[in-house]
Amino acid sequence: MVTMDHEIVRPGHLTAHQTARALSITLGGVRLLVHRGQLVRSGGSPRQPTYKATDIAALVAKRANRAAA
Repeated sequence: MVTMDHEIVRPGHLTAHQTARALSITLGGVRLLVHRGQLVRSGGSPRQPTYKATDIAALVAKRANRAAA
């Protein structure tokens, strides 16, 4: 498990910072994906949301396929 300041992140989930790093975007970009419905929060708190690692992997693959096309 990954620990944040006062929270424990469940296995198979990523923090917003980890999500941004995995997608090579900013935290604002993560919020925009959530706003557009392309990414769904899976837990955490309003200030420190978490996202499913499988959802992030799918977005990474989608971006890679788009770049290869």
